[in-house]
Amino acid sequence: MTVTATNNNGTTTYVGSADNLTQNSNGVTQKSLAQTDFLTLLTAQLKSQDPFNPMDNADLVAQMATISNTSGIAEMNKSLQSISDAVSGSRINDAASWIGRSMLVKSNVAAPDAQGNYAGQLTLDANATALSVDLIDGNGNTVKTIDLGARPAGDTSFYWNGKDDAGNYIAGQPLQVKVRGATPTEVDTWASIAAVQSPADGSQAKLITPLGSFSPSQAIKLT
Repeated sequence: MTVTATNNNGTTTYVGSADNLTQNSNGVTQKSLAQTDFLTLLTAQLKSQDPFNPMDNADLVAQMATISNTSGIAEMNKSLQSISDAVSGSRINDAASWIGRSMLVKSNVAAPDAQGNYAGQLTLDANATALSVDLIDGNGNTVKTIDLGARPAGDTSFYWNGKDDAGNYIAGQPLQVKVRGATPTEVDTWASIAAVQSPADGSQAKLITPLGSFSPSQAIKLT
């Protein structure tokens, strides 16, 4: 395909790649030039210049600088992409090392770990004299009440092995955490990390747990 440009000395014809040709409102064909196109144009310009009226040295230096800048920007973009890919891969590898472990996340739902245990943490802004935690199933039934008694302000942990008083395992599903005897400022529960998901858009990896997907930055604690 031919791209035609007009200057004071007449018409110069340039033949080269033109993959991205478009037309503006005046019907003039325009093209986004790559580095090789710049070089081809410059070579054609030097060959066709008037030997009695050659290109000014300042103009030639300016055009060479434009080519150099274009090349530098292209190389910089490649370097930045390489850095981005390396950082993204590193994050995925770091997150993958968490598989099989448990992390404490902000949630009012508790799920059993690999051993069937339930655990979490409450944050109190004042002392509590009779604190307790109810674990409630999807039907609204209280499966277990954990009596914690008197507790000071701050973080308080709770735990249940999933068994009734006779030693029978009666849990197995996620249970809602309901606190009585105080109003905690935050409820956190432990969740087992089963897998790592790498989004197609290259964003931060997600950790898959029975409570849902979390980013590594959402982990309050890790065991």
